[in-house]
Amino acid sequence: MRTIICCLILLVHATAMACPPFVPPQSGGDYNDPDARQRLDTVERFHFTARVEKLLQGESGYLGGDIGYTLEHFANHPRALASMAKLALREKTPKPRGAGYSVDCYFDRAIRFRPEDARVRAVFGAWLLANQKEAAALEQLQEAARLAPDNAANHYNLGLLYLRRKDYDRAREAAQEAYAMGFPLPGLRSKLQAAGKWQE
Repeated sequence: MRTIICCLILLVHATAMACPPFVPPQSGGDYNDPDARQRLDTVERFHFTARVEKLLQGESGYLGGDIGYTLEHFANHPRALASMAKLALREKTPKPRGAGYSVDCYFDRAIRFRPEDARVRAVFGAWLLANQKEAAALEQLQEAARLAPDNAANHYNLGLLYLRRKDYDRAREAAQEAYAMGFPLPGLRSKLQAAGKWQE
């Protein structure tokens, strides 16, 4: 029993070392903090440029290095997280070249740093869904909608996942919330209508 406990402690320690918590450097901070805006602008100007965000070319080496640098300074940078996730899908690896951590670790660090950040939850949900982790994706998209109830896109994306899971009542409810806020894309409503599950 003592050996098992020791092994568990070592495993937890190794996991923590592999994905340490985010500690903002002086040149970084919270993506949503207006006081950190100047530092954010500097990081984006030299590392998270439009070319990097579109995954066209790195500014200082590998794309994963520039995006990783951005996330080392602003862990909850939603567009950088989305770009890192897209890069991992393109390279077919959980840890893109040049990145310091796996994509899952970057999301873990962002959520531990700012658990109430709805945009991080929404992007994480999309990443999980792209990796066929529907149950985990559903949790993140539900949390995104809870944290930002006025964001129509969160309800729309949640509705799409409910529909995929054939939970038509919740899909319709999420769709109605999204459309009541003026969400422009008709796809979710059309799919519910095709399934005979839409009600105004």
